[in-house]
Order: sequence, then C-alpha cells, then structure tokens
Amino acid sequence: MKKDIILCGVGGQGILSIATIIGEAATKAGISLKQAEVHGMSQRGGDVQSNLRLSDEQIYSDLIPQGCCDVIISMEPMEALRYLPYLSKDGVIVTSSKPFVNIPNYPDEQKLFEELASLPRVVQLDIEQAAKEAGSARSANVVLLGMAAQYIGIVSTEQLREAVATVFARKGEAVVDANLKAFDLGVKG
Repeated sequence: MKKDIILCGVGGQGILSIATIIGEAATKAGISLKQAEVHGMSQRGGDVQSNLRLSDEQIYSDLIPQGCCDVIISMEPMEALRYLPYLSKDGVIVTSSKPFVNIPNYPDEQKLFEELASLPRVVQLDIEQAAKEAGSARSANVVLLGMAAQYIGIVSTEQLREAVATVFARKGEAVVDANLKAFDLGVKG
C-alpha cells in the first residue's frame, strides 16, 4: 500500500507540523517515508508545501509526479488549487473553507469556491473556527489533519492521534489536550 500526500499552505500556518505528525505516525507504524519540503518563503507569508510519500515498500523518490497525488491537504483553498495538476483522478482535496488573503491579487473568492465545487472529491471546513471551538486558535492545522485522517489510510486515525500527543508532548499537557481536541473535531468534521 502507498499514499502520496501534498501538504500546502502559507508560511506560518503549520504545514510542517502536520508533516511531522504524519511522519511520526508512519515511523512508529514501520511505514517507509520520503519527504520533500519547500519552505524558503515561509518567513514572508509565501507558499509552503511538502510532498509526503508513504509506503509499505521501498520508496525511490521523494517527489510526487503530476497526476499521482492521493490527497492534497491544504490550509488555504487557493493553495489547494495550485497543486491540482498533481492530484490523481481518484484523489481527494481536504482544505480549509476560509481563504487566507495575504496578497493584493488574491483570486475572486466566488470563482475559487466554484472551481473547488466543480471537483469530484473536496472536503472543506472552517478550520479556524473549529480550532477556536477546541479552545486553541493555533490548532487549525491539527483540525485539518483530523479531517484528512480517513483519507491518509496507510496509518490509522488512532496512530495519527497518538503522534499528535507525541509531537506536542514537550509543550506540556494543556497543549497536548488542546491539540487532541482539535484533531478529534476534525475527525468528526
């Protein structure tokens, strides 16, 4: 079994934390993992993306070819569309329903959502609002991971949940609890 995942968003939204959590879960499950990141613009609010390739067999490349991505996990709807050429015909997009408008020429939101609605498999949620409901506005990325858990498949939802606890353990019990609550809200959708 294999899963090719593209994580994308804007610098500072927590894309690399999601990658770390999935990597932790895969490592504990004995799943092979290759990862490639682009995060040089993160300090300026630019595009951040990570290719994650998970497999129970050997992986030879860390880059996902166009048309082969199983899941696009996006903190921002415009960024999800940026990576659309990589999505497989059966792939799914899991994205925030709330745009992060940080550029003057941000696309028309109505057109953006019309394009997303025209795609066969898109799951959306206002992850920022859900994170606030979980008690931690900074946990929107973990809400998004919870939403995507069922589509990742090669590691279980419970393995991802355990990895959330492991990754945030050094920040204390309150942070772990808030992130687990955020993850669970995302799973429930």
